[in-house]
Amino acid sequence: MAIKKGIILAAGKATRLHPTSLAFGKQLMAIYDKPMIYYPLATLMAAGIRDVLIIVTPRDKPLFETLLGNGSQWGISISYAEQHKQDGIAGAFLIGEKFIGGDNCCLILGDNFFHGPGLDGILKKAGGAIDGARIFCCHVDEPSAYGVAVLDAAGKVTRLVEKPKELISNWCATGLYFYDNQACEIAKSLKPSARGELEITDLNIRYLEQGKLSAVTLDASYHWFDLGTHGNIHDASQFIRDHEKRTGKKIGCLDEVAYTNGLISREQLMENASKIGNPAYAEYIRNVAVEAA
Repeated sequence: MAIKKGIILAAGKATRLHPTSLAFGKQLMAIYDKPMIYYPLATLMAAGIRDVLIIVTPRDKPLFETLLGNGSQWGISISYAEQHKQDGIAGAFLIGEKFIGGDNCCLILGDNFFHGPGLDGILKKAGGAIDGARIFCCHVDEPSAYGVAVLDAAGKVTRLVEKPKELISNWCATGLYFYDNQACEIAKSLKPSARGELEITDLNIRYLEQGKLSAVTLDASYHWFDLGTHGNIHDASQFIRDHEKRTGKKIGCLDEVAYTNGLISREQLMENASKIGNPAYAEYIRNVAVEAA
């Protein structure tokens, strides 16, 4: 059964971005011409996910609700849950247990950006029927700052190491994960790490021990940014700006994603455009409708 539910974790403290993130969460910051949260949300929508839970801090919840609403303008359903303490990425499955129910689920970190050729098809395939877990891995030159996956020839994960001191693989585990309906129960059984958090690596290792952890690999033709530093935010913004100037196409435009995936009608698309104060952005959306006609 295809995965129809997705969670965006957008409740971190973003201490690496202080003082910029002291007033509001980083996922509300601009990455070129759109809020950061648009990009992971567009990724979920491209994967065929229509029911989304965004985990936020109590401080930021009203801001997210103002920005995104209930998602109906894009033909999806968005709900919100508050995270009151930093209990780790795997803690999202405890907060979101009621939302997930007995379904399979995708989890994406709210500061992750993905772009590349044929990515929509890769996402839809990854969101298909699943028995176990799938993690997205990106080939990087210096993986020591991340969780690293060692893969066999069939793409099965044979080993996971968090921030290894020696080079064991160039496959970095990104912040995009697809899970079967056992994820919540596994998360409940985890013990907090030394830093007092439920680690996503520990959850993935449980699947690995069952022989049910596979990887979707993105080579150097794909772009992945962990938007947790000022440098990466700048680099991602520059990449998006250059792409838009070169191709005339936007990345992460939710109105366009919704329309091209058949989630909203042309009339709804035009209505969305009429509510955007930025004339250039609104004109782009209207052109999407014209070009598709």
